[in-house]
Amino acid sequence: MNQFLNRLRRLRRNEWELVASALIALGVFMMMQPFTLSLYTYSFVVTLVGTVMFVIVSHFPE
Repeated sequence: MNQFLNRLRRLRRNEWELVASALIALGVFMMMQPFTLSLYTYSFVVTLVGTVMFVIVSHFPE
């Protein structure tokens, strides 16, 4: 875990892509769940942030 956090601080692509993918998956989950309207309300924003983050992070060094 400590190595993962150190690589996040160094702006490495693999770790940030994992974070961006997790945000996209969280946004899709929030969009499909039938329980809470507030989660559904913010699902598009979370998915959009994850997608934009993934596009930016794909330009980071390996």
